[in-house]
Amino acid sequence: MRMKDNEGDVVQTASLFESQEVHKVAKIGFIGMGNMGGAILKGLLKNFPKEDLIFTAKTEGTKRKVYEETGVMYADSNAECANRCKYLILAVKPQFYEEVLKAIRYMVTPDHVIISLAPGRSIEQLKLSLGNDKRIVRAMPNTPAMIGEGMTGLCCNREEFAGPELELLEKIFSSCGKVEFVDEKLMDAVVCASGSSPAFVYMFIEALADGAVRCGMPRKQAYVFAAQAVKGAASMVLETGEHPGVLKDNVCSPAGTTMEGVAALEEYGMRNAVLKASEAVYKKCTQI
Repeated sequence: MRMKDNEGDVVQTASLFESQEVHKVAKIGFIGMGNMGGAILKGLLKNFPKEDLIFTAKTEGTKRKVYEETGVMYADSNAECANRCKYLILAVKPQFYEEVLKAIRYMVTPDHVIISLAPGRSIEQLKLSLGNDKRIVRAMPNTPAMIGEGMTGLCCNREEFAGPELELLEKIFSSCGKVEFVDEKLMDAVVCASGSSPAFVYMFIEALADGAVRCGMPRKQAYVFAAQAVKGAASMVLETGEHPGVLKDNVCSPAGTTMEGVAALEEYGMRNAVLKASEAVYKKCTQI
């Protein structure tokens, strides 16, 4: 296959898609092996053979470390990784994004499915960098993906993808938690609801534990009680389908201890603080 390089010269490159039919290829590539890229890669190993995966990373040390831990082969460069897979996950830090897009621009084809994890970068913006004929998926996972309890929002122009491709996208991200397709206009809201919010939840767990320590409980034990309470409460919302307000009411006995705590949270503005945090996240997303 003949392509132009960054200087406009014609170069020769071999493509996976010239030698194999696209529908028979299920190779998934990663550019970037930070916390999120590594978490998704390890999740995929539950459902895909290591031979179906390839990755690259910024340093040789990271490449060797991930290979030793997983047995997944790595590519020497971003361009090589792009050329050796169909589904390409861009899991790089924002400051390296433009560099990566430039490196793969002439390697990705309309047959690729390019999955961006970057908040705030629209499909239209990514197509401006990679070409309007490229097929882009935006994904917003969160850090609990590292233990298989992540939540990922996906968006794409669905008419550009075949049914099996959409199914594989779901399979990729369900390997490390739950996944939902949303309209692209809601992707910044996904960052608010699940992308950034684990940090807020950790702060809440820490504060709950501090309260228990203040009452005499050893700190290590306090973290267990507080974290399990949050985990159990979240599971109740997901498994019962009840409105969170109804579940809250079920804990609040008339004139009881819980109602006193709820009243204090309302007095000191818990709801408003959370709303303001979400507003700040959303505003930052729109400025990226």
